[in-house]
Amino acid sequence: MVDVVIAGAGPVGLFLAGELALGGCSVLVLERDPAPASPLKALPLGLRGLNAGSVEAFYRRGMLDRLLTASGARAGAQEQARPRDVSHFAGMRLDAADIDPAALAYRLPGPVSDGIMTSLDAVGTVLAERADALGVRIVRGAAVEAVTQDGDTVLVRAGGRDHRARWLVGCDGGRSTVRRLAGFDFAGTEPLLTGYAAHVTFDDPTQLALGFTLTPTGMYLRTPFEGHLGMMDFDGGAFDRSQPLTREHLQSVLRRVSGTDATIGEVRLATSFTDRAMQATTYRRGRVLLAGDAAHIHSPLGGQGLNLGIGDAVNLGWKLAATITGTAPENLLDTYTAERHPVGAAILDWSRSQVATMHPGPHAPALRRLVHDLLATRDGTTHVFRHTAGLSHRYDLGDDQPLVGTTAPDFRFRDGTRLGELLRDGQGVVLDFTAGQRLRDAATAWQGLRHAAGPVDDDLGFGALLVRPDGVVAWAGDHDCGAGDFGRAARRWFGEPAT
Repeated sequence: MVDVVIAGAGPVGLFLAGELALGGCSVLVLERDPAPASPLKALPLGLRGLNAGSVEAFYRRGMLDRLLTASGARAGAQEQARPRDVSHFAGMRLDAADIDPAALAYRLPGPVSDGIMTSLDAVGTVLAERADALGVRIVRGAAVEAVTQDGDTVLVRAGGRDHRARWLVGCDGGRSTVRRLAGFDFAGTEPLLTGYAAHVTFDDPTQLALGFTLTPTGMYLRTPFEGHLGMMDFDGGAFDRSQPLTREHLQSVLRRVSGTDATIGEVRLATSFTDRAMQATTYRRGRVLLAGDAAHIHSPLGGQGLNLGIGDAVNLGWKLAATITGTAPENLLDTYTAERHPVGAAILDWSRSQVATMHPGPHAPALRRLVHDLLATRDGTTHVFRHTAGLSHRYDLGDDQPLVGTTAPDFRFRDGTRLGELLRDGQGVVLDFTAGQRLRDAATAWQGLRHAAGPVDDDLGFGALLVRPDGVVAWAGDHDCGAGDFGRAARRWFGEPAT
């Protein structure tokens, strides 16, 4: 028997596997597909954007440089003061120069201020290497067939074999078998469109503009990758996976949504999707949990799906590991759904709002002009950046201090050590900028808490902070803070002191 079985060796399942192994758990990953490589994971159809929040998660676990290399991005983390890209909303790109710095008061210059463009192949390779180094066992060609709970363990049948574990986590995608077999409710809204992603050749590519192009009948996207084509056809999702994706069908859709006579020569690879937006009503049933697309699905507009799933894995990993190893306070695992479900719901609404803005019809141009004008303002650009960068979420931890519940700034001590480096082993960190003996003694009483003391380049007006293993601020004190408030926060997240 293992501590945790994870169904699905995609980025979310692999990231979670690494987090659990880092926390001292034995982990078995069961993957339906027999091989990790797939044309749909490679460029161009495997192209994905990791937002600043996700890149920060790789940085905090020491994987950023490896990810950048695998993605063909800049090698070596370089300090940046502000983002260079804001992404887009409903195909409308915005200028990063319009971001209001005052709205980013708790961001510090560091290796992470931007997202990066990568591929599912690159992300999967980096995470599989980490999982393997941490002793995670991955079994491929093993689709989940049955799930049975007995109160203390979960029996998972996959690939004709039984596997018993203390916990099961479904990271097996939008059509999750684990979600269905474990009886999770999945609720939301039905699709308005069929979307297409294809790698093709064009007889005359100059007929199609680069970037997002909204038209009276839909949308098309042509990226700098040669032959990379995206389309959205507002057919109510009727075509998705209902018929073969032939050249004739793709060309018909392209001509209809583009308003051109563009001709597709060869279809090298194509896939379809919809904007169906659904979410599990809870992320836990007994000893079965969900993360990633198994917990929530939505359109790929804005590239939030992978980022949302990585956020699930980072949040769940340390909590489940602490529960298994017996160091967690009572009901810590309940905070997984409590914290992540509202984040998922917000992303689903973010996706729906973009689809609604792009929906064709006689009133569409007026709505788009209004939205464009609002987004072109300083407040509008900043609002979009905070959402697309994964920086707008604040967990409700019962503290009115604005920093509590948000991702911690990357404080740099005078000796050059950064908070991101202190989080690499998956432990919580007490940042003590005043180096007071009382706080030092209190912090060392907790197993799994690292105490880091000394002056920093910019303390943002704080005297000390308690940072959870997922990089979220759990408590923040001023320069006159004592050990009492810290102790109450530490008990909430890390249980009783060990000494």
